[in-house]
Amino acid sequence: LCATSRLLSAMKFEFLVDRPEAIHLVSRWYFEEWGRLSPNTSLYGIAKKISQSMNKEKPPLLLLAVEEEDVVGAAELKYREMDIYPEREHWLGGLFVAPQCRGSGIGSKLMERIFLLAEGFGIRTLYLQTERLDGGLYAIHGWQPLDRVNYKGTNVLVMQRHVGA
Repeated sequence: LCATSRLLSAMKFEFLVDRPEAIHLVSRWYFEEWGRLSPNTSLYGIAKKISQSMNKEKPPLLLLAVEEEDVVGAAELKYREMDIYPEREHWLGGLFVAPQCRGSGIGSKLMERIFLLAEGFGIRTLYLQTERLDGGLYAIHGWQPLDRVNYKGTNVLVMQRHVGA
């Protein structure tokens, strides 16, 4: 199952707090995609961390993209993701689209929805980190590069985007 341009408009968004059974799926996605970045990471540890985003009233929160009742993507509005930047409070993180659904616009829609949520919370600036040192999808969506750093053994690009601008 995957969104096409015809089905993308039918895609809906749900908060993890309203669909807690998705913790297992999202944890597996995150573990398979980013687990290698930390040798001490476990599926259980990721699930425990994700469970801290069981919220919809304020960050941290996790948003799910749902198509025909199947979860096809996820994104998080995080609070202080990178400890080397304590002054940078709000982050877009964990943007993930099921492999069979990539390239269908789901990631862009998740990003847009996180922006709307951030704006509603009065957040002025969002940050993110990506292993794509050219900015990838984020650069296309107006994110500006700030720093290239080696964070916990991985080279990442830190980017920012002003909310509501």
